[in-house]
Amino acid sequence: MSRTPTLTIHDSRSTRVSCRHQDREKNSCAARHLFLHGTSFFVGLIFSISLSSQDLGKGFSDHGVASPISNHRGTVATTDGDGRNVVLVWLFDYRGGYALLMIDAETGKSEEFPLPFAPGRDTPYSSILSSENKFYTLFNGNFVEFDPVRRAFTFHHTTMPKMAMGMTEDDNGIIWAVTYPNSGVVSYNPYTSEIKDYGYVYRQNWLQYQRFVAADDSGWIYFAVGNTASQIIAFDPVSGQGKPVLQEPSRKRGMAYVYRNMNGKVYGQALQDPKEDWYELHRGNALKVSGHDPRPKEIITGSQSLFHVRFPDGKIIQSCDLVERKLVVADSKTGNTRDVRFEYTSEGAWVMGVAAAPDGTISGGTAFPMRYFGYDPRTNTWVNRPAYGQFNTVARQGKHFFFGVYPHGILLEWDPFKPWITTEKNKPGTNPLYLTDVSPVINRPHRLVAHPDKKTIIMSGTPEYGYTGGGLLIWDREKNTQTVLKDTDIIPNQSTMSLAVLPKRKLLGGTTTSPGTGGEKKAEEAEVYIIDMMSKRVEWRSVLFPGVQEYSDMCTGSGGLVYGIADKKKFFVFDPEKKKVVHEYDVGELFGPTTAEQSPRIFVFGPEKEIYLLFVKGIVKLDPVSFRLEMIAESPVPIQAGGDYFEGHIYFVNGSHLYSYKLND
Repeated sequence: MSRTPTLTIHDSRSTRVSCRHQDREKNSCAARHLFLHGTSFFVGLIFSISLSSQDLGKGFSDHGVASPISNHRGTVATTDGDGRNVVLVWLFDYRGGYALLMIDAETGKSEEFPLPFAPGRDTPYSSILSSENKFYTLFNGNFVEFDPVRRAFTFHHTTMPKMAMGMTEDDNGIIWAVTYPNSGVVSYNPYTSEIKDYGYVYRQNWLQYQRFVAADDSGWIYFAVGNTASQIIAFDPVSGQGKPVLQEPSRKRGMAYVYRNMNGKVYGQALQDPKEDWYELHRGNALKVSGHDPRPKEIITGSQSLFHVRFPDGKIIQSCDLVERKLVVADSKTGNTRDVRFEYTSEGAWVMGVAAAPDGTISGGTAFPMRYFGYDPRTNTWVNRPAYGQFNTVARQGKHFFFGVYPHGILLEWDPFKPWITTEKNKPGTNPLYLTDVSPVINRPHRLVAHPDKKTIIMSGTPEYGYTGGGLLIWDREKNTQTVLKDTDIIPNQSTMSLAVLPKRKLLGGTTTSPGTGGEKKAEEAEVYIIDMMSKRVEWRSVLFPGVQEYSDMCTGSGGLVYGIADKKKFFVFDPEKKKVVHEYDVGELFGPTTAEQSPRIFVFGPEKEIYLLFVKGIVKLDPVSFRLEMIAESPVPIQAGGDYFEGHIYFVNGSHLYSYKLND
């Protein structure tokens, strides 16, 4: 076992920088993120760390990285030029897919190869290890080839946007990729280094996912499309044309499926389901068949969760842990296992948003990997734990803290004054406690409101993949019961993006026209509505501003007026009694856009209920009498997500870092 793991970083000038770590930081932040036989899961290790905050001047402080770990976006076991077992890992942090990590399975020595293009916060969604032992992916409009024998990126070329959702290799060794969002097709011949970008070959009025790609023995390419309406496209490389296989009545919500059979043909289904009919696909023709027995040809490819565990000599990766930086390999012949330590660089996971928790911590969650974090400003310490999904939105009610979780629209309740017990669905006594999930009505939560009645939690968001309108979850903490309203109960084909509590058990909602991921946009403009919390019925709805697509955030002021932001640039004041806008102002030209994460938390209340707004450029204060907005502090970094007040400071997020601004006394 290597006691001093070595990391070699290859920069764009092909120089090498070696870093030896004599003593690994045992109090790093994180729980194990293990990948076992292609499946990733969390193990509940918890760490605390103490770091120094950095004073940025003019009242701003950088409190550091919330979760200083990266996520894998495809991992394969293979060999290098000397025949040694190595592991290749696409690395992903808040910047996107930034590097390829190569780990020696015997020593743990690791080499890191930065991508030859800027990731632009994009990342691999599919990759393939070819029969010639080359590792490929395509994202942010860039196709790349990595050769573990030469230990280098050996080909790179730009393509039509944006990222491959599915990849395959044909019988001639040509690599194929099909890309989101408009079914772009790209081929690469590794023997001639010729790349062909066929452009977009299948158009829909929604963003397409293409998770499965296969080639028959004649060279035709077939790819499966989802999620609004499934489809299989047969693509002819000679003509460069694609044609749909499924007739319109056969298309279904979800993802279609194709695979390459050992007989040289491709087989597919409208949905990957034992009950679905099979289609035999060959030379561009489709024939419906029955009683099909799948015999897939082995091709080492998959989505971002690709985890190919078998080395050519038969050894198996048991786990590759990016949190503990530990690789475990099993020898099936001897039954022995070997674990080695490795290193890699990371700038940390993407922070979704933060709020002040009842225990005095600034708490929230990160994505990729999915983590909980809590920062204690009084002691300048962090706690980092595995999270049950992606904590999209957070809210406090009394001594409890709530998480709205992606995927599946999950609601969790956390008591920070009791021990953390890893969440399990339908298991009493965990902390956070799994309350409910409401997919497909909500899949990606955008807003969580703790009602001042101290017993009601309201969650809103966009629906499941391929759906259009999202609804509301109204949770009664006293009765442990829920009411779920669909979009058809509120405003059809729209989702609620923002919420504000009104007197007399009323609730004001602001919608977005954006559908669920991969869904079809159907509404032309967003609306606001008032719902009665007792009857759960919409009493009033209106298009306040023609052409607006999203009411980004709203809050209720002390005088009963509601303040809002539309399309991240239009500030407005709404009188819910008169049901009219009493003031509006386009602040985009003055301050630029507001924060814009999945739950932006634009409005922040100060200690005396004064109202602040978070813009990318800085912090703005609202005058509740004149409705004037004043920039009180320009931020040294773009403010990407909010945001809460605690003990004289406003906390916010940029990338993987937590920042704060000290308000003047």
